[in-house]
Amino acid sequence: MSHASSTQGIPVHSDVPRHVAIILDGNGRWAKSRMLPRIAGHRRGLEAVRATIGNCADRGIEFLTLFAFSSENWRRPAEEVALLMQLFQLALTSEVERMHKNGVRLKVIGDIARFDPKIRKLIEQGEKRTAGNRRLTLTIAANYGGRWDLLQAINKIEKRPIDEAALAEHLSMSYAPEPDLFIRTGGEERISNFLLWQLAYTELYFTDTLWPDFDAEALDAAIASYRSRERRFGRTSDQVADSKRDKVA
Repeated sequence: MSHASSTQGIPVHSDVPRHVAIILDGNGRWAKSRMLPRIAGHRRGLEAVRATIGNCADRGIEFLTLFAFSSENWRRPAEEVALLMQLFQLALTSEVERMHKNGVRLKVIGDIARFDPKIRKLIEQGEKRTAGNRRLTLTIAANYGGRWDLLQAINKIEKRPIDEAALAEHLSMSYAPEPDLFIRTGGEERISNFLLWQLAYTELYFTDTLWPDFDAEALDAAIASYRSRERRFGRTSDQVADSKRDKVA
């Protein structure tokens, strides 16, 4: 399924973002502030993921993409990486059936070849189990990097002429519209190699809230900020106003 490119046309958009992408930042600092081990923050972060899936679905958001583990996160201490992999496996084991019952489709993007075969199998089973669901598409970006995504797409194209449509067809998220709203928790203000192509005209929202504390109220604050933005996609404010009047007429 193809979706409008924000640089080639004006994507469909409304007061409720159709697609929200989030970098889940601050788990470790949340735990440290409570004198807990970092993994306690990651476990609490998983609870925040569960709540955010439900909160997004309740608000009519169709696509939710979470940056769970970047291709650069392998640089973290080996013990922490191992614990994160255990938590990922646990989540895939315990959450898929819940998502299926709630009409959530699971997709996982990234170079999953580096993961343990058990995790790869659980990903395959989870995607297959939830493939027919349409209430919300949850995408987990795991061992994902924006530059990796572009390179793997180019390699698939091989010697064909490359234009935006040809490249976009082979990106990891070709099944989804470009994000309307990008959220990063934890106070950092960068996109960290996440969805480099897809974020071209996404509204960016940064919050000091640490991911384990990101709740329905925090999500609503991000959506309120999004609603206050004028999405011009290269046009002038007058053109945007004229377009709105034409729709009403």
